[in-house]
Amino acid sequence: VQLQASGGGLVQAGGSLRLSCVARGRTFSSYVMAWFRQAPGKEREFVAAIRWSGGYTYYADSVKGRFTISRDIAKNTVYLQMNSLKAEDTAVYYCAADRSVILSTLRVGAGYDYWGQGTQVTVSS
Repeated sequence: VQLQASGGGLVQAGGSLRLSCVARGRTFSSYVMAWFRQAPGKEREFVAAIRWSGGYTYYADSVKGRFTISRDIAKNTVYLQMNSLKAEDTAVYYCAADRSVILSTLRVGAGYDYWGQGTQVTVSS
């Protein structure tokens, strides 16, 4: 499985960005796809996840109502639409995938076997 994340950049507070994660290597119908982020000096944290089959979504409280995760099955791509960005959203964002993650571990990075390379998001205040 290969994950290729893109779409990061520099944006002013209140602005928007859309991250993309292209997944290659197998059929992802049984997978959970997720976004995590890591800011300098901080632990990696869960942002959002989506079940490839059914499209069920999950969000961290800190991004609920501002970020939207979605997937395009035909393109094998997961998106993270980020609106109303804040300075505290500044981080490297990683996409992750796993077919064995369960609800209780969905927000835990260690539950994912496959990771993309990360894309930098910088929000200026």
